Amino acid sequence: MTLSLHGTLRRGALELVVALDVAAGETLALVGPNGAGKSTVVQLLAGLLRLDAGELRLGAAVFDAPTQGILLPPEERRVGYLPQEPLLFPHLSVGDNVAYGVRAYENGRGASPRMLANAWLQRVGLDGFGDRRPRELSGGQAQRVALARALAPDPALLLLDEPLSAVDASARLLLRQELQRHLRAFAGPRVVVTHDPVDAFVLGDRIAVLEQGRIVQQGTAAAIGGQPRSRYTADLVGLNFLRGNVHDSVFTLGDGAHLVVATTHEGPAIATVHPRALSLFRERPSGSPRNVWLAEVLAVEPALAGRRVALGGAVPLVAEVTAAAVAELGLAPGARVWIACKATEVQVAPA
Repeated sequence: MTLSLHGTLRRGALELVVALDVAAGETLALVGPNGAGKSTVVQLLAGLLRLDAGELRLGAAVFDAPTQGILLPPEERRVGYLPQEPLLFPHLSVGDNVAYGVRAYENGRGASPRMLANAWLQRVGLDGFGDRRPRELSGGQAQRVALARALAPDPALLLLDEPLSAVDASARLLLRQELQRHLRAFAGPRVVVTHDPVDAFVLGDRIAVLEQGRIVQQGTAAAIGGQPRSRYTADLVGLNFLRGNVHDSVFTLGDGAHLVVATTHEGPAIATVHPRALSLFRERPSGSPRNVWLAEVLAVEPALAGRRVALGGAVPLVAEVTAAAVAELGLAPGARVWIACKATEVQVAPA
């Protein structure tokens, strides 16, 4: 049962033009900058907004088709929805919060909503929490309750909008693992909206990048990381991104700065450089690198494996070095260093 969204919607300054298909048993991670339209897509899928044109369907069931006069209300779509905030009812117990999700649909499974709620609380690691109030829960526990409430009605489609944004760092890793386990066990299509690349890469079988209301790229994490098509996507996977033209193996940026590259491509191109492919020196280096230039250090920030060094100048890039190298080279804002980059380390693709 495939989820298919092909349509348009104008909402204020945003013009959304989207073509997405998500197979049963597949998780699509929808990523993009603020204001790109990610939450608008989720609201369309959930039935909180309607298309101006096009069609939204899940398998044979048409949810939204303006030209046919079809608009299925949210309560008839069998959608499990986990919003950014848990939004638990404060006056209800934890068990009744989950049971509320079951009562939103006809049960028909021979069990009371509260019995199903208790079973789901046990699945998400909250056995015995049914009589507690939401105010007695931690952020991670509240998000688990919201997940149980989304899954308990046995939905046909699962939507998660920034599911980890309200969880503190200490609970994030464990909850991400739990989400991954529940997503894999869910038989229908799943859509996860996130701004965190780790969440996208861990939870998504496929990633779709949404910018200014358009899907600019989609594919596996490896495919997107190997050939990002926009600066946002390059930033998402931690790569430097440049746009320019190639002629005779020379990549020229718009302001005239250039890099020697190892490609036979001619014409408009996108170039990406991994931060660890850049070598930094206090003195001009000798040797084989085809690209050597002087730059100013703009900033030094912590990274998972060391430090990220933002470099200005003709070719603005970010390098990744060890903490020891920062000390040895005296890297600090205002310092000047030599950059060396092999031509083979500059990955080029047609623009």
